[in-house]
Amino acid sequence: MTRIEPPFDITRLEDEWLEADGFGGFASGTVGTLRTRRYHALLLAATRAPGGRVVLVNGVEAWLEANGKRYPLSMQRYVPDLIYPDLTANLIAFDTAPWPTWRVQLDTRLALTADVFVSKATRETVLRWRLEGAGDAAATSALTLKVRPLISGRDYHALHHENSAFNFTAQTSGDQACVSWQPYGDRPVIHCATNGVYTHAPDWYRNFCYVRERERGLDFSEDLATPGVFSFNLADGEAVMILSASGAASGAQSAGAKPALAHATELARIEQQRRKALGSRLQRSADAYVVERNEGRTILAGFPWFTDWGRDTFIAMRGLLIASGRLDDAEAILLEWSGTLSEGMLPNRFPDYGDTPEYNSVDASLWFIVAVHDYLATHHASAATQQRLQQASEAILTGYTKGTRFNIQASADDGLLSAGRPGVQLTWMDAKVGDWVVTPRIGKPVEVQALWINALRIAAGWNPHWQPAADRALQAFHERFIDPSTQALFDNVDVGHVKGAIDRSIRPNQIFAIGGLPFPLLDGAAARAVLDQVEAQLLTPLGLRTLAPSDPAYRGHYGGSPLERDGAYHQGTAWPWLLGPFVDAWLRFHGGAAEARLQAKTRFLDPLYAHLDHAGLDHLSEIADGDAPHAPAGTPFQAWSLGELLRMEMLLARLPSAGA
Repeated sequence: MTRIEPPFDITRLEDEWLEADGFGGFASGTVGTLRTRRYHALLLAATRAPGGRVVLVNGVEAWLEANGKRYPLSMQRYVPDLIYPDLTANLIAFDTAPWPTWRVQLDTRLALTADVFVSKATRETVLRWRLEGAGDAAATSALTLKVRPLISGRDYHALHHENSAFNFTAQTSGDQACVSWQPYGDRPVIHCATNGVYTHAPDWYRNFCYVRERERGLDFSEDLATPGVFSFNLADGEAVMILSASGAASGAQSAGAKPALAHATELARIEQQRRKALGSRLQRSADAYVVERNEGRTILAGFPWFTDWGRDTFIAMRGLLIASGRLDDAEAILLEWSGTLSEGMLPNRFPDYGDTPEYNSVDASLWFIVAVHDYLATHHASAATQQRLQQASEAILTGYTKGTRFNIQASADDGLLSAGRPGVQLTWMDAKVGDWVVTPRIGKPVEVQALWINALRIAAGWNPHWQPAADRALQAFHERFIDPSTQALFDNVDVGHVKGAIDRSIRPNQIFAIGGLPFPLLDGAAARAVLDQVEAQLLTPLGLRTLAPSDPAYRGHYGGSPLERDGAYHQGTAWPWLLGPFVDAWLRFHGGAAEARLQAKTRFLDPLYAHLDHAGLDHLSEIADGDAPHAPAGTPFQAWSLGELLRMEMLLARLPSAGA
C-alpha cells in the first residue's frame, strides 16, 4: 500500500491511483483529486469487453456546507493553469489500502474520510463520505455534503465540449434512491444509487485543463456537464453514491434491491475479502490487468490507454500469473489466444473497436511458446490442454519455418529467423510516426533469434523433430552474432535482408541471449561480455536503456509532441520490464548465495519497490527517462513492468542457498 501525508507538494498530489473492474473498465484519478488526464474518471466502462471504452462520469465537485462556510473536498484545474478550489490546506492523509482513501480536516475535532473503490463482483464504482471525531452536536448536525457529478459520455481517447445535444434529463426511481441519465442515445445509461437527495440543476463546467495531455502535445481542454446536485446530512451517517452503467453485471437493478448504504457496505465487505485473498501488494496490483475477453481471459498491457497486446500478454503473464500461482487464469488466457492463430501467427493486438486483430509482430507468437513452457512446467494442465497448447506451438513453428506474413521465415542458409519489410515494425521496438518506422530492425534481430531458438528447443522437449533446427540455428547464432571487437552481440545481422550487413548499436535486446528465457544461448566469456556491456552502458535504477548514451541517436528524455516522444521511445528511454532478463542473467553469474541474492535485491529490485510509491501508486510505470533522474513516463500502470518484478521476486525466492 501507499500512504501519503503532509506536507503535500504538487508532484505527490498528481500521483495516480487505479481501480479496475475486470472487464476493461476502470476508475482512476490523483491523490489531490485533480484530473490530469483525459482518462481520469470515476465511471469508465468497456462496452465490448475489454474494448469499446467510454467515459461516463469524469469526476465530482464535492464540498461541505456548515454555518455559511464551504469546505472543499475536491479540486479542479482550469485553463490556463488555475486550481480551484484548493483542498491542500485541509488534506491530511491519502492511502491506497484497501482502496483510495482521503482524510480531510474540518476543524480541530472533526475530520472527514472519503473513499472510492470498484466492485469486481458488480462493476460498480462506490463513493463514500463519513465524519470522524467528536465535534459539537449542533455544529455536526449542520454539516451538509454536496456532490455534483461531472459527466461526458465520450470515447475514452476523446475530449468533450459543450453542445446542445447533451441530454440532461434525469430519471428517478425508488423515491429518488436511484437517479439515471443518458447523455447521448448511443451511450450507456448512467445510474447513481444513493442515500442522498437529488436536485436537478443542469449546468456546464468549462475549460478543465489536463496537464498530462498538454505535456504529451495533445489537446488538453474539456467541458463537462453536471445535471444536478446530491445533498447529504452527514449527521445521519455515511453518504453513499454507487455509479454503474447499463449493460454492466448488475447496475441499477442490484443497487435497487436494497438501500444504497447497505448495498455499499456489502460490496465493501466482499471486495475487501477478495483483495485480501490475492496475497501480496504486488499480487493485488497484478489483478488489475487480468480481464475478460469473449468467453476467456486476457491481459491488458497497461492503463489507462492500452488494450491487450499479444507480446505484452505473454511476457506479463509469466510473473503476473504463472510465477504467482494463478494457473487457472494463465490456462484460460493461453487457450483464448491459441484460438486466434492465423498462418502461424498470433495477433499483435486487438483494436479498441471491431473484432479483426492485427497480425504484425514477429515475436508475439514466440513469446506465446515461452509462456506455454512456463505454464506446462507447473504440471497444472490436463492432458487435453497440454496437447492443445503444444499443437498451437508447433503450428507457429511450422508457419515460421515455411514462411508467413512480412517475410517472416527461417532462412535456408543458416536456420536463423528472418523478418521484416519496409514500413512495418515487427519487433517490440515498434514506434512508428506516420510512415516513419523509428527502429525498423529488418533482418535478423538478436532477441528474435533468442526467442526462435528457445521456441525450437521447447518444442523439441515433446517432439524431437525440432531439435536439429534448434541446433543449426544455435550454431549460426554463435558464428554470426558475436562482435569480435567487443565479444558482445550485434543487435541485428543481415540488416535490410542484405547478407552480411550488421548493426552494432548497443541495445538491451542482446540480454535475452543470456537471461529471461528458459535456455541461454551463451556461456563463459561471451556471456560475460554481454552482461558487462549491458550493465555498463544501459542499466538505470528503473530499467535498461534502449540505446547506449554514446550513440549519436540517443535520446535521454521522453517528452514533447508525439513525434518527439516516439522518436525517443526506443532510442534511449529506459524500460523497467527489461530488468527481468537482466537480473536473471546477473544471477546466473553470481549464483544463489545469500550475499548475491541480497545484492540483487538491493541493487535492482529496491528501486522498483520504491517506485511503487510514486507515479502509478502500487504499480510500475511503462518507461523512464534514460537520463538521470530517470523520471517515469508513458503509462503509469504497466503490466509487463509489474509482471517482471513479480517474476524476479519469485526467482530470488526459489534460488537455492550456496551449498544446497
